[in-house]
Amino acid sequence: MKVLAIDTSNFVMGIALVEDEIVKGEMITNLKKNHSVRVMPAIQSLLAECEVAPKELDLIVVAKGPGSYTGVRIGVTIAKTLAWTLNIPIVGVSSLEVLAANAKYFDGLISPLFDARRGQIYTGLYKYRNEFLETVEKDQILLSKDWAHRLKEKNEKVLFIGSDYKLHKEILIEELGELAAFAPPSLQLPRPGELALLGMKKEPENVHSFVPNYIRLAEAEAKWLEQQQK
Repeated sequence: MKVLAIDTSNFVMGIALVEDEIVKGEMITNLKKNHSVRVMPAIQSLLAECEVAPKELDLIVVAKGPGSYTGVRIGVTIAKTLAWTLNIPIVGVSSLEVLAANAKYFDGLISPLFDARRGQIYTGLYKYRNEFLETVEKDQILLSKDWAHRLKEKNEKVLFIGSDYKLHKEILIEELGELAAFAPPSLQLPRPGELALLGMKKEPENVHSFVPNYIRLAEAEAKWLEQQQK
């Protein structure tokens, strides 16, 4: 099975080609650049380098959020278009789950996180059991200080992973102390190869009804709904 994975849910743009659980190629950048003009050329370049034609693909896997609204929308739109055009299945994977997958050798709880501004974070709680990544608490958005307080009650070592953790590190350490661990720089970016491998184990979704998981409404959408209720 040949799988194309796409992640544009944050600053990181990740593209990967996996064949029969072997990562044939990955392309990762962590730049504040417009994903919309870079993703398709990146996909074409990777497929050409791996000598795989689009018609040979069997599955499209995409990071479906949470994250940047625009970024998530771009990745999902491209993934749906490819799946529909090639008439192949599409699978969505939590962007946080992809990040958590980097910590497969950590013996404890894993809290991947993205900054959500105003002291808030997108996060969830995961743990590896028998080499399988399990969801302990579903993806959510909340204040980092509230999240740290909840984690302290579990009294278990927690690995925070993601390049945005530095924005909240002081709060996390203040609440958790030695229970807080932080992933090294080499593990802080989501790997599209992991995205593909996770997606291969999940059930495909209907390409027409497939939607991103923003967790919360975009600010403009929230204001519009608020005005309609007046």
